Amino acid sequence: MSDAVASNSDKQSAPPAHAGRSWLSRALDSDIFYSFRQSKLTMVAAAITALLFLLAIFASVLAVQNPFDPAQLQLMNSRISPLWTADGQSPFLLGTDEQGRDVFSAILYGMRISLAVGVAGVIFAGALGIALGLIAGYFGGAIDGVIMRIADVQLTFPAILIALLVNGIAKSILGNRLDATSMLVVLVISIGLSFWVGYARTVRGSVMVEKNKDYVAAAQLIGLPAPKIMLRHVLPNTMGPILVIATINLALAIITEATLSFLGVGLPDTMPSLGTLIRIGNNYLFAGEWWIVAFPGIALAGLILSINLLGDWLRDALNPKLR
Repeated sequence: MSDAVASNSDKQSAPPAHAGRSWLSRALDSDIFYSFRQSKLTMVAAAITALLFLLAIFASVLAVQNPFDPAQLQLMNSRISPLWTADGQSPFLLGTDEQGRDVFSAILYGMRISLAVGVAGVIFAGALGIALGLIAGYFGGAIDGVIMRIADVQLTFPAILIALLVNGIAKSILGNRLDATSMLVVLVISIGLSFWVGYARTVRGSVMVEKNKDYVAAAQLIGLPAPKIMLRHVLPNTMGPILVIATINLALAIITEATLSFLGVGLPDTMPSLGTLIRIGNNYLFAGEWWIVAFPGIALAGLILSINLLGDWLRDALNPKLR
């Protein structure tokens, strides 16, 4: 009898199996990482995405020139074909454009801008959408009705149209006072206001389920304020769908920025993003200088495709019905 009691006592006092393990080892043993290792396509997409992000981050180190600095550009070097062609010249690996900019350097710097605008736009859209979704789902009633009706009205318009509208309003108000930095901020706000609805609707649905559970009732019973309950207790249980939406929206945000820049309402030609580079190169496509538009287009397509593949995998990996 005493041996059984001692055995039970040892079992009760024994630490959990994962105690003492680092967060890295627990992450490597998780179902999500196992799903990641099982998909070679996802691993390739993750590698390409990481490579493109690193190229953009270290653009100033890898580029042979700063394409945003007019002092480093020479018109005598304009329209040089890629290095491996008969007319290619070193060090212009992918050739040059009509201003003498090295296309490879312009892609690195342009990708940095595209990623910066995309990431900042997703963060802004996520913060706005999550906040409104938490408020609508937790309080309900008239507040929920107003927020969701605004979301329904916005869903009737394409995201690019909303971005164009916000962009046009900002330009009409600020006029000539818009410099490159201000234009960057306007692009981020335009993209953020175009994609907040998806976060708001998803978070609202999750909150309406979570707020009826016992842990929320217990938090309300001990007198915790509503903001603390929403942020500390309810929000963590809605992060799975938010991560999926954020990953997919990152690709959409980059496409939206590229579309705006291609239409001429993005950043100026002196600070081109990938969309601006494609617009500039499109003018010379039928003149024989195909590399000016081809390589920025390939870079944009590769970036969007790899991020979309990661988003599709993450959606399946976080779906408990597919485990």
